[in-house]
Amino acid sequence: QLQLVESGGGLVQPGGSLRLSCAYSGFTLDYYAIGWFRQAPGKERERVSCISSSGGSTNYADSVKGRFTISRDNAKNTVYLQMNSLKPEDTAMYYCAAWRVAYCSTYIPNSWGQGTQVTVSS
Repeated sequence: QLQLVESGGGLVQPGGSLRLSCAYSGFTLDYYAIGWFRQAPGKERERVSCISSSGGSTNYADSVKGRFTISRDNAKNTVYLQMNSLKPEDTAMYYCAAWRVAYCSTYIPNSWGQGTQVTVSS
């Protein structure tokens, strides 16, 4: 059974930084692409970023390009999302999710974490 646990959220001032972590376990395959999603109250869920199983391929939503960086440490079974130059509009619940394929997919991920709240406010 796949399990993903997010951490690292919190309250930060505009212009600040946070690093989210997604620890995963229970994977039975050698390759899982993992993505970060976010959802603010009253808004649709947005895919923020995604990374392939090897870490060699990444992509980002236009809204976060140049500010967020996704990475993974497969030895530690963890994916990170470094968020810099945070804006109030980045406020949302952030979720990590996994696909049972090597590369990011447009399909809905197979497994989801419970989420971690990020609030950007002065």
